[in-house]
Amino acid sequence: MAREDSPATPDWRTTGERIDALIAASGSGGAVARERSEELVRVVADFYGAGLERLLDLVHEQGRLDEDVLATLAGDELVAGVLLVHGLHPYGVETRVEQALESVRPYLGSHGGDVELLAVTDEGTVRLRLLGSCDGCPSSSVTLRLAVQGAVEAAAPEITSIEVETAADEDAGAAGPLVPVDSLFARLHTESGTAEDGASWEVVPELSGLESGAVARVGVGRMPVVACRVGTDLFAFEDRCARCERPFEGATLARRLGGRSGDAVLRCAGCRAHYDVRRAGVCLDENGGHLAPLPLLSDGAVVSVSVPAAVAQ
Repeated sequence: MAREDSPATPDWRTTGERIDALIAASGSGGAVARERSEELVRVVADFYGAGLERLLDLVHEQGRLDEDVLATLAGDELVAGVLLVHGLHPYGVETRVEQALESVRPYLGSHGGDVELLAVTDEGTVRLRLLGSCDGCPSSSVTLRLAVQGAVEAAAPEITSIEVETAADEDAGAAGPLVPVDSLFARLHTESGTAEDGASWEVVPELSGLESGAVARVGVGRMPVVACRVGTDLFAFEDRCARCERPFEGATLARRLGGRSGDAVLRCAGCRAHYDVRRAGVCLDENGGHLAPLPLLSDGAVVSVSVPAAVAQ
């Protein structure tokens, strides 16, 4: 499993908000004070950015900056974010977008859907195609689209827009403009809201500080939910074992036997069934069984889970 942060480690996810708050507070001293605060932040950021770039150059000159090291750097949420800020991320925007889509494919597949990257334009527009269907999923299209948008924006914050077409558009011979991102990826205007297809996105504060390797059971409205974090990735499922149909009380998370670093298995304490959390909760002990994954969005500080509107309140 990934290394857990020390309890003394600052919550770096809120650092940006704190910087903004301090700059805003400096504005009470007048326009000059605010300008100096903003300049100070820029100078400090440029200074550390130059040092970070030199550090990477030195590692490269020593022949240590190989593909494995680059993948490790890119896979760490904090390090990747700092590299992005300074334009030093080892992967281009198209690679990062494709990796982001790969990370949400287990969710899409569990709802009968998929997504294909068509192109990333020079103007910063990401063009996608949604595939498959969401039959039986209470949060169908909005669930899929919000999950895709959140992943893409986190991996490539420099993009300017996301345009999407569906398989139905292609079958109909649609050759015109793709669906605008503003109408397709309609964000909720409140922390908790109901989508058109009957899904409600609920903020779950208990999951924001969940550490890597930990399992938590929470109530989201009237729905019991089990969640776990693997490295920086967070997963949520309905709190019911597919085999024994009991809640995941006492469940543990472990690395899959013979699996790669980052693979994780959720183990039911009651019947000892094993579920692959990265593959939408598929049961590893018998064919056909799987958990009920719940779409989840996180901006680094706030975690929201989508549940049927009927059980949201």
